Amino acid sequence: MSVLVSVIVPNYNHGEFLKARLDSILNQTFSDFEVIILDDCSTDDSKYYIEQYRSHEKVSNIIYNTTNSGSAFQQWDRGINLAQGQYIWIAESDDWCEPGFLDALVGQMEIDVNCAISYCQSSVLFGGEIRWQSHHNKLSEVISGKEFIRSFLSEKPAIFNASMAIWRKALYNKISKEYMDYRYCGDWFFWIQLAQLGKIHISGRVLNYFRKHGKDLTTSSKRNCIDVLEGMKIANYLYTNGLIVDREYFLSYKRHLKLYWHRKSQVNDNNIKRDIENLFRRPLSKKVSKLKALLSAYWSKLSSKKIELNN
Repeated sequence: MSVLVSVIVPNYNHGEFLKARLDSILNQTFSDFEVIILDDCSTDDSKYYIEQYRSHEKVSNIIYNTTNSGSAFQQWDRGINLAQGQYIWIAESDDWCEPGFLDALVGQMEIDVNCAISYCQSSVLFGGEIRWQSHHNKLSEVISGKEFIRSFLSEKPAIFNASMAIWRKALYNKISKEYMDYRYCGDWFFWIQLAQLGKIHISGRVLNYFRKHGKDLTTSSKRNCIDVLEGMKIANYLYTNGLIVDREYFLSYKRHLKLYWHRKSQVNDNNIKRDIENLFRRPLSKKVSKLKALLSAYWSKLSSKKIELNN
């Protein structure tokens, strides 16, 4: 099958969301794509919903793991190796999108062979309620990968949900597979790797819907501060490789320290606590003031408690 886009749908126990996810892909106004569905040994009714699409002409592969891989990023790698398209879209199984998603993002990739990533803005939903939306101040913009890393990937990832983006498959063999070693921030590290290899197209249009719920990886990872541990490792990587300077490093350090300060009482794993505190104790930049960051974290926590009391 010769296609322009390979859509990879990694699934684990998202049966209740699969119909909306797959229908939103198959109803795209852009039609030159294949769909690869990967189920990571789900224990819910995912297989029932997946099988409804087996005979669809766009579905090129359906693969069921016999044991759970324990890693969404290993599923990414498996899907990418099966993909026949020039561009990859990791369409998370609990999200959905507007019909014009691919039309809006593929065009710039076709125009500019040096474009590595093309992504849009996303709504974030809790239940059926839109809590917030990402924003870009231009309808469409192309910037260098270096600028994108400093402005949009240094403190936290602007591409916070894989479903927001498509990217050029030919670059995959040029990046480190270290992203698969992460439990939570692998996608952030993945975008940093790709961004070093080309330009980034940013669409200001809100075309993606990122669903937050009790079954998503984000909730459990944040509860255990895995996001803090891995986020600080990424900050150190960026700084060591000259991709950010002291100011950006301090902002990332301060943000992660603030997150840890708010949540450290929830962390039950002493090894995680030790590793996080070691990273904060030894910042790579000599211009980082731990005291200043701690005061900011303390003030933030105090302000949050005041808001709770007032409510």
